[in-house]
Amino acid sequence: MFSRVLSGGICGIESYQVLVEVDVSNGLPIFEMVGYLSSEVKEAKERVKTALRNSGYMLSPKRITVNLSPANVRKGGTAFDFPIAIGVLSGFELIRKEQLKDTLFIGELGLDGRIYAIRGMLPIVIMAKKHGIKRCFVPKENEKEACTIHGIQVIGVNNFEQAVSFLFKKEPIQYVEKSSDLTELLKSSDYQEDFSEVCGQERVKRAIEVAAAGFHNLLMIGPAGTGKTMLARRIRSILPPMNLEECLEVSKIYSVAGLLSEKDSLVTQRPFRAPHHTVTPQALAGGGRFPMPGEISLAQCGVLFLDELPEFSRNSLEILRQPLEERQIKISRLYGSYNFPAKFLFVAAMNPCNCGYYPDMNRCTCSARDISKYLGKISQPLLDRMDITVEVSQMNYGEIYNQKKGESSIIIAHRVKRARAIQQERYKGLGFETNGELSAKLIETYCFLEKEETALMEKVFNQFKLSIRAYHKILKVARTIADLEECEQIKSIHLNEAICYRTLDKRYWGR
Repeated sequence: MFSRVLSGGICGIESYQVLVEVDVSNGLPIFEMVGYLSSEVKEAKERVKTALRNSGYMLSPKRITVNLSPANVRKGGTAFDFPIAIGVLSGFELIRKEQLKDTLFIGELGLDGRIYAIRGMLPIVIMAKKHGIKRCFVPKENEKEACTIHGIQVIGVNNFEQAVSFLFKKEPIQYVEKSSDLTELLKSSDYQEDFSEVCGQERVKRAIEVAAAGFHNLLMIGPAGTGKTMLARRIRSILPPMNLEECLEVSKIYSVAGLLSEKDSLVTQRPFRAPHHTVTPQALAGGGRFPMPGEISLAQCGVLFLDELPEFSRNSLEILRQPLEERQIKISRLYGSYNFPAKFLFVAAMNPCNCGYYPDMNRCTCSARDISKYLGKISQPLLDRMDITVEVSQMNYGEIYNQKKGESSIIIAHRVKRARAIQQERYKGLGFETNGELSAKLIETYCFLEKEETALMEKVFNQFKLSIRAYHKILKVARTIADLEECEQIKSIHLNEAICYRTLDKRYWGR
């Protein structure tokens, strides 16, 4: 007897439909599986046979052939156990084909018949909805995650017997209550960190505001203990709240990475990823035999913060160059190529030397060679990709003691949100929303300079020997500064501020 069961697989962060075909016939008793399978999928036959027996199904000896289609895509993971078991029962005519119509099954089977949670449930349910599938049988632990998608029936089951009972309607189905509107799940940007807690550093706060408003990469340089990390951890508190599309996109990545908990079934706040400087290139970019998202992708729509930047390995840092430009990262392996999103606000912090006090030569104990070696860990191509470089200076006691409470994140976020709205309106229909994503082709159109400003930029370009990329970065930052001032035309005052954010690296790396 032949049967078909619908299931789904994961490729990168996207899902594709898998058709589990089962043929049960007379012949030498054997359980054979085909369809370009990994070792963990091939092992499913032992889990399925044992789980069926322990669930009370004593099957007669038959030749069982299972094919997972499409056969040209390699399948991995343990999520096919559940659909294979259902297909085998259907092949033995213990489940009618009508009961499996427009139904998707996904989950890992334990030897006692229990159904365990899997990674990547969210993209699988999204795929099922797109293909017109009406209901999904999922592990109970994944039920809340799957229920965030409306327009499809989700049935969470604890074990195989319960699933069969539901199919035969012997047991009433208890559904997780879905919100009437998915947007209700989106929380406000209520973060514990707030900029009002930061004493002084008004110039740095201004640079951070510009970076957040235009989605510009930011590098902070200064001695240890000046508040670089404290400032970085508060950046997402001034970013606009995620919309529904961004929320689902980030949640898909976290679902595939196995980072969604049963309690928090949807990522509703912008991610903040701060990997340690010992992180490997593979952990940063993503990878593995079947590539999984790395820190770059986990920071999607949020902030990727690299503290103590020179302490990261050169290989790890150079991996960032392409994603910072293309906003995605492509990983090629023997079994295929995988595209992972990489649209994040890159923020880095570093000391200017080993002791941390350069260029204050009264306190710095490093030799000129040591300083050059330390700063040389950051390549010029990576520096060119930093839109804003700002110095975080040491504060004296009087500045700290007499400092009034600064602006709260809510006030700064309001200005950032207003500037973002201007950019969204300007770039409507172009596929991007912020100045930081402007391509070189569009800079001339949207960063037009009048005669006086053109003369200023020519002088700066020649004086500082800027690269084309650095020149474009200045224009894009100036465009954001003008948007914060709600000024349609870029003026000299906007350019001067943007230039100041580019000349600091010349002070250190132009020695």
